[in-house]
Amino acid sequence: MKIVNLSEMPGIINQYVSELRDVGIQRDRLRFRRNLERIGELQAYEISKSLKYEEVTVQTPLAECKCQCLKDDIVLATVFRAGLPLHQGFLNVFDRAENAFVSAYRYFKDKERREVAVHVEYMVSPDLTGKTLILVDPMLAKGYSLEMAVDAFLGNGKPRRLIMACVIAAQEGVDHIAGRFGGWEGAELWCAAIDPVLNEQSYIVPGLGDAGDLAFGGKL
Repeated sequence: MKIVNLSEMPGIINQYVSELRDVGIQRDRLRFRRNLERIGELQAYEISKSLKYEEVTVQTPLAECKCQCLKDDIVLATVFRAGLPLHQGFLNVFDRAENAFVSAYRYFKDKERREVAVHVEYMVSPDLTGKTLILVDPMLAKGYSLEMAVDAFLGNGKPRRLIMACVIAAQEGVDHIAGRFGGWEGAELWCAAIDPVLNEQSYIVPGLGDAGDLAFGGKL
């Protein structure tokens, strides 16, 4: 499976990631959401270079012109709630894409808050058969929620290509996703940054904290 770590390449996306991590800048929720959106736009642009295009003829005010336009049928998918700003960034670029959503959350099965499970509540998606599914989720910790989201969407058909995109991933989660989908030709994982470890509560370290809370406020 193709794994892309954009932090290994020079680019402005690294500045946006640094602002997401900065505890001082994090206090500005608007800026936090906007940085997630901008990262989505940049990831979408990089991913767009690997998609299929076809030549079309358009009429300008002066003459006909041959242009390269996107051929892939794209479905953009995300996991509620933290994925919404990142999803919007991708949608700003792939503005003609169909969309899919899944509601999934992780919870602790033990009082010590060390054993994590994921519950899927809701899913809506168009037919995915033969399409390019781009599934975005800001944080990839253990990889269970991303895996369950993919499995939920596959109930609506198998896409030709599966592209998963996150902002910050833990190496453990990257390894899990590679093990789960590595045999799928056309599966890819795009990360703005990959961090080394998870703590006992399964938070990515150094990470940035809880992306959903930072974007939208706390929860009970």
